[in-house]
Parts: sequence; C-alpha cells; structure tokens
Amino acid sequence: MSALTVLAADDPGQFQAPTPAELFELPPIIPGVDWLTKPVLLAVLSSIVVIGFMWSAFAKPQIVPRGVQNVAEIGYTFVRDQVARPFLGKDADRWMGLLLSIFFLVWVWNVVGVVPLLQFPVPSHIAFPIVLALTVYIIKLYLGFKHQGFFGYFKNMMFPPGLPKFIYVLLAPIEFLSNMIIAPFTHAVRLFANMFAGHMLIAFFSMVGFWFLFEHLTPLGAPIGVAGVVMTIIMTGFELFIMFLQAFLFAMLAAMYIGNSLHAEH
Repeated sequence: MSALTVLAADDPGQFQAPTPAELFELPPIIPGVDWLTKPVLLAVLSSIVVIGFMWSAFAKPQIVPRGVQNVAEIGYTFVRDQVARPFLGKDADRWMGLLLSIFFLVWVWNVVGVVPLLQFPVPSHIAFPIVLALTVYIIKLYLGFKHQGFFGYFKNMMFPPGLPKFIYVLLAPIEFLSNMIIAPFTHAVRLFANMFAGHMLIAFFSMVGFWFLFEHLTPLGAPIGVAGVVMTIIMTGFELFIMFLQAFLFAMLAAMYIGNSLHAEH
C-alpha cells in the first residue's frame, strides 16, 4: 500500500493516480465523428497559429524589423545558425522554410500541453510525430537517390571506404538498419516518449495537489497536497525546457538526415 493511499485512508475514497487511458484516450469532440478528437483539433489550431505568426512576420518584411517580425527573425536566426548551417552548409537557406516550420510547429504542439484549458501535448499521441518523421524520411530518401543515385546512396551508407573488407560483413547490415529503420523510428519515438512522460508526471502531481488539498483535505494529507502543487510548478517549468529542447532536436535531426542525403558523409 502506497503512502498516498495511507494518508487518504481516513476519507471515503482513496487516491487513484491517473492512468494513460484516462489521459490519452480522449472521446470525439462531435459524437459519431471519431477522427475529430482533442489532439487533432489542437494539431490543426497549432498549424494555424504557426502559419498566422509567420504570415504576420514575413508577409511584408521591413528593413528594420519590429514587433512580430523582430521575434520571428530571432527564431529564424536560431534555426539557421544552430540547426541548418551545421548540417547543410551552403544549402541551409534553401531548406530554411521546411526546418523553420518543423521547429515552430513541434514547439507549439508541445507547448499547448501546459496552456490552461488546452493542456494536451499533441506529440504525446504517436501518430503525429510519426507523420512528421515519415515526411522527413521520404524527403531524405528522395534526395539521397537524386543526388547520389539509388545504388550509390546505399553504397555510401553501408560501405564507407578505407576499412578492411571483412569489417563490411558486420558494418553494412548495421548501417542499413541504423539509417533505414532505427533512425526514423527513434526520430518519432524520442519526441513522443518525452511528451507522453512529461504529461503523465504533471498530471500526477497536479492530481496529488488537488486531491489532498481540495477533495480530501486532512491534517496528514495537506503537506502531501502542498508538495504536489510545488512539484507541479517545478515539473511544468522543467517541461517547458524539454518542450523547446525536443523541438530543437527534432528539427536538428531533420537537417542532419537531409544533409547526409545531399552530400555523402565520405
């Protein structure tokens, strides 16, 4: 029996931690329209927010940026210098539209998880990061075949020059699995797992605070409730950092995959 259950034992009910089914299996917004759920609505709204933000910033750019354009240019400079140029070099500007869109879309998808009333990180449903990761994967293959040739792409990937031939027996299948299967899988799952776990932790601590301070207030339970509130605030701040970091990593990996397809690593 957990400590939380013992502290709540004087009350008619017992504290129940939130389950994944309660947090992530959401009913349709409109009965009978099964596909229209909260994550889908938030994903669409996030896209509208990003498009509106970029349109407001760059539809009529000024030589001296002000207001929204100034904020957007800070984001543009960050993505260009920290994401695009390290992996794409001279091709960075050509791919900035895609990488900037990916970064801001994933970031907004993540941040809605801590926005009051919305409070659901879109990537915590695996379908959304999978769609983005597959999009990058298809672009990666297309560019690889176009710039290196079909057989050349796999040759450069699986048989780097300068190694003893017997090494290729082990290296070739490892490189194939790593680049063709593991890389796109981890690209999606890394984002999903972080948002899923973060949402679970924040929900748990917030429920602890609400339960022991409002639902079943007792002398023994009150300190636990206060600790729950404090931990909710701390975890929310930490999660905001993780949300930014995951958007950065997702865009960075996209740039790395595109760069490797445009130019063979060796």
